Amino acid sequence: MIIKKFTGRTEEDAVQNARRELGAGIVIMNVKTVKKKGLAGIFGGKLMEVTVALEEEGEALKKPRRETTPSQDTAPSSQGHLEKDVLAARTAMNLMNENSQSIEKKLDSLQSLLLSRIGQEDAVKKEEADTERECQEAVQEPTEQEKFIRLLYNTMLENEVDEKYVNQVIDDVDKSRNANLPLDYILENVYQKLILKFGKAEGIRPGENGPRVVVFMGPTGVGKTTTIAKIASAIAMQEKKRIVMLTADTYRIAAAEQLRTYASILEAPFRVVYTEEDVQAALQNYREYDYVFLDTAGHSHQNEEQLQNLKKLLTTVSAMAECQNFLVLSATTKYKDLLRIASCYMEVTDFQLILTKLDETMSLGNLLNVKLFTDTEIAFVTYGQNVPEDIERFNPQKTVRQLLTTKH
Repeated sequence: MIIKKFTGRTEEDAVQNARRELGAGIVIMNVKTVKKKGLAGIFGGKLMEVTVALEEEGEALKKPRRETTPSQDTAPSSQGHLEKDVLAARTAMNLMNENSQSIEKKLDSLQSLLLSRIGQEDAVKKEEADTERECQEAVQEPTEQEKFIRLLYNTMLENEVDEKYVNQVIDDVDKSRNANLPLDYILENVYQKLILKFGKAEGIRPGENGPRVVVFMGPTGVGKTTTIAKIASAIAMQEKKRIVMLTADTYRIAAAEQLRTYASILEAPFRVVYTEEDVQAALQNYREYDYVFLDTAGHSHQNEEQLQNLKKLLTTVSAMAECQNFLVLSATTKYKDLLRIASCYMEVTDFQLILTKLDETMSLGNLLNVKLFTDTEIAFVTYGQNVPEDIERFNPQKTVRQLLTTKH
């Protein structure tokens, strides 16, 4: 009899592994849950373990062969009858001896089989006891370091950092830690790794030959127009630069009028551009200015026609001037939707990120998620409607501190 253990993510996976190796004739003897070894076990990794048996084909017990007694051809007499009786008795005794020997052989064979099975069962019990002892050792009370790392792990998950990015950070820390490291060192290590993952954006750079065209794109409702007003106000009022405001958003009249109002307050030229020719004419007319802020139409990222129109517009602009593109996203958007939106715009052009509405969410994990997904920098974040106050250059240190802080 063959007895073995197999593991899998589920009971069915473990049974399939057993059948692949031993065949369909297995008998399931035991099913239990065991924990993964190593760091994966600390964070709840589990496996299903099944113990199976397979009966091996043995030789069938051979039946004893009975010997026949040769017939006696003697003349009938009393002595002959006596001899026949003696011979019959001897024959019966021989048969009894043979039967007794056969039974003893069967009993010996059965005893050997039982002893073998008992030995195998004892081996299985010992193996199960060893496995149980290993599991108990694996779930021993974690060290202070392990408790602290688990706290950091859960805090990042609570702040909605994608689990795969959390695991990357924890794995990096685990490779470099030892039992003598203080908790402050581990915290500093995680803090620095997260800051490095965020990186640092350059912000808006002035053009070297003519105006810098700053293009803002993104879905509807993320606050593009207000964000343009905040950045344009800071550049015009604090840096004393000459700016122009253009809008290609001909779908929403309110957005165009809002941008016109901001341009009037800043005493900056404003123009609505309907076609690529309008854009070319505007850039030609305002080539003496420092910055041209271009607001594009907000639309669904699933509208392929509008995405292609945006791509043509950006091609026209980049052919005439130095261009810098920003994708404006709301920090309150669901994670999966953020990734879909970013994916669509990544097919259109390169960009930096602006995350808005930070005041409307307590979980900033999406900032790290979308940054790592797009592999581009976060340039600005906004946290309110006040112009020009509620905007700032992205500060990785400030954001990381929030990601490592438990929400209350």
